[in-house]
Amino acid sequence: MVGFENEHGQITYSEEVLGKIVGLSTMECYGVVGMVSKNATEGLWELIKVENLSKGVKISIKENKLIIDLFVMIEYGTKVSVIASNIIQKVRYNVENYTGLKVSSITVNVQAVRV
Repeated sequence: MVGFENEHGQITYSEEVLGKIVGLSTMECYGVVGMVSKNATEGLWELIKVENLSKGVKISIKENKLIIDLFVMIEYGTKVSVIASNIIQKVRYNVENYTGLKVSSITVNVQAVRV
């Protein structure tokens, strides 16, 4: 649970809710094929369905700020640096505006390319 307190009381968010906000924000970006999750038994990366997007997101908290790691698959022929920059801007904007929480850092891990 992540949260903060204001003049109206305390607000908390589950990691799954934050993961879905991050996942949906990422999926809106051009060049992103999907979020991926590692299948530990076979070492394979698999695309995650929309209802489980939070599985492609790792969130931790340091000094009341979020540290976000994303695991994505991108489209072949797209510029990785541009896609990653767009993802970072979109995720930071959406998380901070929707929740009021501050984001310390966002790391985009490109795990696969769809040809």
